[in-house]
Amino acid sequence: MSDDAVRTLALESRRAARRLATLPAAARDGALDAVASRLLADAAVILEANGEDVADAERRVEAGEMAPPLLARLRLDARKLSSMAAAVRAVRTLPDPSGQVLGRTLLDDGLLLEKVSCPLGVLAVIFESRPDAVTQISALALRSGNAVILKGGSEAARTTAALVASIHAALAEGPVPEAAVASVAGRAEVDALLALHDLVDLVVPRGSNELVAYIQAHTRIPVLGHAEGVCHVYVDAAADPQMAVEIVLDAKLDYPAACNAAETVLLHRAALPDVLFPLVGSLLEKGVEVRGCAEVRAAAGAFPVVAATEDDWRAEYLGPVLALKVVESLDEAIDHVNRYGSRHTEAIVTRDRAAAARFLSEVDAAGVYHNASTRFADGYRYGLGAEVGISTSKIHARGPVGLEGLVTYKWLLHGSGQVVATYTGEGARPFRHEKG
Repeated sequence: MSDDAVRTLALESRRAARRLATLPAAARDGALDAVASRLLADAAVILEANGEDVADAERRVEAGEMAPPLLARLRLDARKLSSMAAAVRAVRTLPDPSGQVLGRTLLDDGLLLEKVSCPLGVLAVIFESRPDAVTQISALALRSGNAVILKGGSEAARTTAALVASIHAALAEGPVPEAAVASVAGRAEVDALLALHDLVDLVVPRGSNELVAYIQAHTRIPVLGHAEGVCHVYVDAAADPQMAVEIVLDAKLDYPAACNAAETVLLHRAALPDVLFPLVGSLLEKGVEVRGCAEVRAAAGAFPVVAATEDDWRAEYLGPVLALKVVESLDEAIDHVNRYGSRHTEAIVTRDRAAAARFLSEVDAAGVYHNASTRFADGYRYGLGAEVGISTSKIHARGPVGLEGLVTYKWLLHGSGQVVATYTGEGARPFRHEKG
């Protein structure tokens, strides 16, 4: 696709966004119902396309050309496709985030100011591997009144094309323009898309830190996302040992390829005797490579713990590897997390409420948890229905980004002939500024 063709596609998306923003919520709800039904109706075609993508990916993994976590994210079966359709319907049940009056101020008699939520416009979402990202993102965009341009990874090209074709077929049945969901396929098209700051309102990259860094460096469009997920679990001196082991195992093993999986565990020295053996034993039994500081290795005895290096404290393994480090105090744990973490999701395990309160207050991350697995950092688990991505930014949206992160607001002023001159200079009329 040429640069001109990408621009034409983005113009069509812009027109679709303007149309979509004027449609009633019921029209968008109907579109989501149609998309969910069509996904199930087209299951055979979608799964056949995914099977071809998976077969190619398996060959690439065997040749060392592709990371195994990407293959794990790529796989799709009937059960997962059914859950994808259910997730689309779940988004449909969420409150409409657009057109909500967020505040009213009576400036003067007959002069009313309103702050009203509205769609961002055109989203460009660039992601790797995961087929469910296509349906999640499309559903969130349609529900919030935004058009979206999707760019899936090359390893999922057939699956993405089949899913988008199903979405288009569903939209053809109603008032939502098909151009509200569009896709591009190649690296050149991405570069062309990133240059369209006059047509695209937000870029959301989902994938490796290399992908996010590339996007951030090659566009003037605002970027929402996270470069990596270096998540920690800190086991405090006052932690319940069994709880600590269960939380760490879940945070590491529930889905090791996820960005919210734990990569480093910090153990307070006082917790070491009760936690280390059962934790390391369970991790090794489940095939996890454990990398530890000198104190961890000395305390682990005959357990085969690999020596950790400085690079391990910054590593996002996205697989069955976990780093362990002993810390002297809560202060040291907080300092380590703030130094090496990626501001994604961090957790403390403790029965000491004061220690938990300090950790939750002083750790700088989008999500900070007390006695819970880092794997809870997810739009569905937060009750957002789904997520377009997870943001570690402090501007606009932070953490799992659902519908509320896809709207902005504008100021609507309703007057009756007022002019600014009335409110300036000698004898100026005062403003009332009454909130309502």
